Amino acid sequence: MVLGKVIGTLVASRKEPTLDGLKLLVVRACDVDGAFSGTGAIAVAVDAVGAGIGEVVLYCAGSSARQTQVTQNRPVDATIMAIVDQVEIDGERRYNKD
Repeated sequence: MVLGKVIGTLVASRKEPTLDGLKLLVVRACDVDGAFSGTGAIAVAVDAVGAGIGEVVLYCAGSSARQTQVTQNRPVDATIMAIVDQVEIDGERRYNKD
């Protein structure tokens, strides 16, 4: 699982029929403070939880991306599985959703 921030949307009018109805978001990997470290890897991910632009999310890639109710048996390689409310490390709150 990877922390990332939603930085955009992707619209594809022609796609594999099993992808119809799925919301596609552009996500960039971020650090525990919700900031981008360096360039940060960018992924296109299926949104399984209703995330929006600017939100810090938890996403997975690879075969794990196909293990949600929304993506099961669909040809996806990245899925947003959670919207992050808070990150705490060693008792210090590093990120808090405003």
